[in-house]
Amino acid sequence: MHAINLHAKPLSLAERLADLAVDALIDEADLSPKPALVDRRGNGAHTDLHLGLMHASALALWPAFKEMAEAAQTTGEVGLPLREAIGRIGREGEQAMLTTTNGVNTHRGAIWALGLLVTAAALQPKSTVALCAARLALLDDRYAPKPLSHGAQVAQRYGARGAREEAQLGFPSVLQRGLPQLKRSRQNGHGEQNARLDALLAIMTELADTCVLYRAGEPGLHAMQSGAQAVLDAGGSASLSGRRRLHELDQQLIALNASPGGAADLLAATLLLDRIERDGIVQGAF
Repeated sequence: MHAINLHAKPLSLAERLADLAVDALIDEADLSPKPALVDRRGNGAHTDLHLGLMHASALALWPAFKEMAEAAQTTGEVGLPLREAIGRIGREGEQAMLTTTNGVNTHRGAIWALGLLVTAAALQPKSTVALCAARLALLDDRYAPKPLSHGAQVAQRYGARGAREEAQLGFPSVLQRGLPQLKRSRQNGHGEQNARLDALLAIMTELADTCVLYRAGEPGLHAMQSGAQAVLDAGGSASLSGRRRLHELDQQLIALNASPGGAADLLAATLLLDRIERDGIVQGAF
């Protein structure tokens, strides 16, 4: 065997982006203790989810993320052909996810958010990745099925901003809350896991999480937002007082059956953009 054969083949940009997207989903799932969400402690407010299922679902989405990035490289620009290509790939990825999970919706919202960001990053935009993703999200996919998802129904009922609108606005929950809090907690020496928890909590403070609204209505949403703010006001997840508040929030949301899945998807988007920037894949990613 020649020595040259011992070296791994360098990953393509599409493969690197797919790796980062899957890593972001797995990192989000593993992060503990998350209030009422699946993590290393247990299933949170869910009866149909567990950590192993979340890992398997994330890994099943790798081909879809890679194909989205490749479609962006082939097309080369934001436009309807690319929007409809990634819409088709996303729907195929959703079916792969559901096959893996035996029909359980683990990452439908994440396919939308992270798929847009992976596609935008593969275009190597001169603007930010989030802005490029927003331009894609604003285009109408003629082939998308019309039935409203639970999140879309709840968004209409409560006037909340669902996952689609969040992307169309350039992911404000990520850029204005998640990422700034992640950086701030790191700079304050809180440690990576606590910084990620604080980023999740920052997103939860203002997000009209349609998953929570669907499961627990406005009382659940108020409990999530005010409870997350109380944790941060107490010093965040790196402080003893903050941890006590976090435990209280966890118990309260579980009692309300209110699992902040929308915030979890946006934390994964936060971690993805952070890694894209830190790995130097796109300069000025956000």
